[in-house]
Amino acid sequence: MPRLRTLAIATLAVTAVGLAGCSSSSSSSTTTTAAPATTAAPSGTTATTAGSGAGTSTAATVPGFPPVSEPSPAGTFGTKPTVTVPTGAPPTVLQASDLITGKGAAVASSDTVTVQYVGVAWSTGKQFDASWDDGSGQPVSFPLSGVIPGWTQGMVGMKVGGRRELVIPPALAYGASGQGPIGPNETLIFIVDLYKIN
Repeated sequence: MPRLRTLAIATLAVTAVGLAGCSSSSSSSTTTTAAPATTAAPSGTTATTAGSGAGTSTAATVPGFPPVSEPSPAGTFGTKPTVTVPTGAPPTVLQASDLITGKGAAVASSDTVTVQYVGVAWSTGKQFDASWDDGSGQPVSFPLSGVIPGWTQGMVGMKVGGRRELVIPPALAYGASGQGPIGPNETLIFIVDLYKIN
């Protein structure tokens, strides 16, 4: 399964990031969905409804963005997180919450970052990408100028050593066209660990 670099804009697809090859994968994390009952998920994952024992988080507010309505559990920096899909309709604006607040330097929109991440589709609760699942276990680096606008905007101000949850509406992701396993007009949920700013 490709990495977030596969979620980069078309210009990065030409580079080593390989955006166009996005595919689904099984994972060992738990993914919760907004469906009213337990739903199917990739092999090795569990999908449940937010609010049905999905865990709690004491997420910090990110200046300039509304918070994620039902944040995922914070977990531990450097380990693959559990993603909780909030109940109800997806938001129409970018939401961001710091599940773990970093202590290092803060990201600017022009930076190149080194991260680990997991991405889940709001409508299905299924993981479509995760850097943790590539087999190397190593973080990935890419310029924020070459990813979807929701990442570029949502990462600004995040501090090294932090974990941020982003809920990205279609207008700041892949819109009506979708991309690979990401359907048209899909809202995306990412949890990102920031290792360094290059």
